Parts: sequence; structure tokens; C-alpha cells
Amino acid sequence: MSAETPEQIFETLVYPYLNHAVRMFEVGYATATDIDHGMRFGCGYPKGPLTVLDEIGPAVVLDALAKRFTETGDHLHQPADLLVKIAGEGGSFTQGSAEGEAAPELKHEISKVGVVGTGTMASGIAQVFAQAGYDVVVVGRSEEKLAGVTAYVGKNLDRAIAKGKSTEDDKAAVLGRLTGATSREDLADVDLVVEAIAEDLDIKLELFRDLDRIAKQGAILATTTSSLPITQLGAATSRPADVIGMHFFNPAPVMKLVEIVTTDATSAQVNETVKALTAKVGKVGVSCSDRAGFIVNALLFPYLNDAIKLSEDGVELGTIDAAIKETAGFPMGPFELLDVVGNDVSLAIQEELLAEFKEPGLEPAATLKEKVAAGELGRKTKKGFHDYS
Repeated sequence: MSAETPEQIFETLVYPYLNHAVRMFEVGYATATDIDHGMRFGCGYPKGPLTVLDEIGPAVVLDALAKRFTETGDHLHQPADLLVKIAGEGGSFTQGSAEGEAAPELKHEISKVGVVGTGTMASGIAQVFAQAGYDVVVVGRSEEKLAGVTAYVGKNLDRAIAKGKSTEDDKAAVLGRLTGATSREDLADVDLVVEAIAEDLDIKLELFRDLDRIAKQGAILATTTSSLPITQLGAATSRPADVIGMHFFNPAPVMKLVEIVTTDATSAQVNETVKALTAKVGKVGVSCSDRAGFIVNALLFPYLNDAIKLSEDGVELGTIDAAIKETAGFPMGPFELLDVVGNDVSLAIQEELLAEFKEPGLEPAATLKEKVAAGELGRKTKKGFHDYS
């Protein structure tokens, strides 16, 4: 398919993304509201995919995708059955989708929170809870690492003070709620633990076995993993009903989204408590079950992969980035975003999606593999799809 004008690039890259969103909704993986909220608050998009689809017109998207599918034979371009149905009926994906939902309630008392980890994500999560008035115990491997958490939070609060959005008294109160610990045993009396350690299954399994031993009965054990199977983490404990995903987005104090991920074993009370808590700390929670990509990555990365394939067909990177920002209103073009995320991370996620869904169209683009093999990972190495040297 020729894609030279901004409108053609939009159609080539965004229409399949809209189709993926329909499929996600069609199988009941997430509600229309949660799919739209996921992409708005997780990626900074001006509108969610199902809202965009309604505005363009389901019939318009259907016709373009049907033509694309004829050309490519890629099942990912085949219009979803629900898209065909809605287009035929002249219906809408989003009308009335948020009506009649009762606000979630805390079914467990949460007054003290534990955070395991001292990296950027863990530090941000600790700040989120401390700013919301919770006492937070941060567990790290050394006093030096723990000092880094305090420094990170302090610097963020200093920036807020400089902008007139906070005060020195607020800063003192938030830092006063943070306690550092080098022993996991200090988590014995917390009501919720959120782990944000390395994305390594063996390391996380060891942690959850330890948390099972240490945490009091009734404590909620949460993980902020973006890619690993939460079901396996729950199975490593004697209380899988208390295990849930709370996938914060980086940087946690700024990004509004939390993907709340339940396993088949997660109890309804734990799920509702985490939903209510997410709202209480000022975040937008979206619900889904435990499968690769959750909502955001499962919709975002096939679109990024398609952008790389489009560049392999001869369309300039800068042309694609500019066209998407102009036509879709996305805050970054696909190659700018790939370089921020990191091409190694992007490749790993794309491989997880391929393994989960077994769609040939999800095969990582050749150029992405080449960039990772060459160590051109994006901004962190000063070179990725664009050059930052």
C-alpha cells in the first residue's frame, strides 16, 4: 500500500491499531472505557481508539481495512467481526459505555504500604502513596540505594515547590511518611506490598515466596510488572487470591494510568480494593486479566512495529513521525517513542506478544532486530532510529 501523504500514513498505521482495540473489546478482555482510558492516560493520546473509530466512522475504517487485508493477507488487517457488525448496523462502540458503574470501595483497610525496590519506578510509586497520605516502607538492598529514593522524591517535590504546586511543609510531610528498610522483615505489618524490582521472573518468584512468609494474613501482594505472568507469582505463594497486578506507568508521580491486572485466582475483594485505592491516590485505573501486553502494550507495540515495517518499505522516519503527530495528535511519532522506550525493551515486548497471540503479523520487524544487535537502543545509547549524539 502506498503511504506518502500524512493521511495515507495515518490510515496505514492507525487503522490496524483501531482494529486491534475492537478485537480486545470484542473478546471481553477490557471495557470500551478502559481501552480508551488506557491509551489516553498511558500514552498521552488525545482520544482513545474506540472514540477515534466512532468519529471516523466504523464503515470508513471497515472499508479501508478490508482493502488492506486483500493486499497483505495479514490476519491483523482483517476487519474484526464486531467492526463488521457495528458498521452494518450504523452503531457506536462508545455510546453509553461508562454508564451504570458503581464506584469501587475499599474492602480491605489500607493504612500502611510497602514498596520493594529503589529504582525510578519504585521511587515514584513510593512518592505516589506518601503524597496521598499513606505511611510507606521502602525496602532496598542498601542504605545508599534507599537514600537515592529519598533524593528522587525530594527533587520531584522541589520542582513542584518551584512551580508553586507544593510547599516546604508538604515536602516535609511526604518525606516524613517514607521509611527505608534493608530487610524485607520490615514489611510484616503493611496492608499492601507493591514490588517494583528487576523484570526477571526468577527474582520476582523468590520475592513472592518471601513475601508469603513475611506479610500478615490479608495483606495484598501487588506487582508492577509490565510483562511477566502474574499468575505464576501468585502460584508461588499460599495465597494467590491476594496477588494482583498494579502496573504503574513511568514516571509514576506524573503518569495517571494504573493497569489493574487480575489472575483467575485474584479475589473480587482484592480487585475492588485496588481499584478504589488507585482512585484514592489520584490515578485512573483500568481493569484487565493476565495476558501479555495487558491493554496498553498490546495495542501500542504492534502499531510501532508496523511503523518500522513502513519505513522498510521506503517511507522516511521523519516523515512518518511528523505525519502521525499531525494527523493523530499523538505526543510523539513512533520512532521518537521507540527511542525513548528503548529498542531492546520494544523487541522483548514484541516477542512476548508474538509468543502469546501467535500472529505472524506480530513478528518483530527486521530493522528492530538489527538495531538491538548493533547496540543502537535509542536515547540511552545516543543512537536508535534517530541520532542523539
